[in-house]
Amino acid sequence: MLTPRAVAALLAAAALLAACGDPTKKERAAQPVAARVNGEAITVPQIDLVLQQQPGLRPQQTDAAARVVLERLIHQQLAVQRAAELKLERDPRVQLQLDAARREVLARAYAEHVGAAAAKPTDDEIRRYHDEHPWLFAQRRIYQLQEFAVEARPDQLDALRAQLEATRQTGEFVEWLRANGYRFVATQAVRPAEQLPPAVAKAIAALDDGQALFNVAPGGVQIVVRAGSREQPVDFDTARPAIEQRMLAERRRALVRDDLVAQRQKARVEYVGAFAASPPPAVDPAASDVLPEASSPAR
Repeated sequence: MLTPRAVAALLAAAALLAACGDPTKKERAAQPVAARVNGEAITVPQIDLVLQQQPGLRPQQTDAAARVVLERLIHQQLAVQRAAELKLERDPRVQLQLDAARREVLARAYAEHVGAAAAKPTDDEIRRYHDEHPWLFAQRRIYQLQEFAVEARPDQLDALRAQLEATRQTGEFVEWLRANGYRFVATQAVRPAEQLPPAVAKAIAALDDGQALFNVAPGGVQIVVRAGSREQPVDFDTARPAIEQRMLAERRRALVRDDLVAQRQKARVEYVGAFAASPPPAVDPAASDVLPEASSPAR
């Protein structure tokens, strides 16, 4: 059964899709109706749209989940009708949010359309991916990580790096940061290798417990300490379905990235006002929210 929080999240996604525009009256009339709210129909496809966003939903849960979704869609429709009475769509902030929702949905539809041309990986390619990423499979580990985001000037980076290398315990490093007036945020996490960014996972695997990654970031440094770890390997047969899914997602992302680069090269982009005063930062299209996520290869 869907939890209230899960249903609320799914309804939010459905609301974003709805912002792209309602079907015409003729199209809506042809859809099976689940309920009417003050004469306005809530259709079965609207319910299905929400349920499709919950891939883990079991067949035996569908009917009960659909009823929960319908009740929440009724509440949502009541809110929409009241918002229309209050003419909230004229609020500039609401207009911006609606426009942002429409742009997001269309951009993701574009990504799905372009990415659909990605070729499914072969058995040999899946096996090769498994063999080339031992830190995710045969040598997979669960890591205890301590992460520090430290604000620092460029002339302070060498001192930070030297102190990190000289410190045996992270507690000592924290005290040094405080004693020297550095502003920082420290967090701790336990993460399996596949939940880390690919480059970070490979780099962390090459460290010993107690060692750290030191990466220069805008405004300072990002430090990731491998505080501890334990082995938890995944065999090929277990990992195979997720590897295939991940490879396909990566290929879709590559297709969308290449298409975005081509579109950017053809487009005429003009920077205005304060944004024209300095050159734009280098942003990889792979960082765009348009691109689909790659799934985790290990389960």
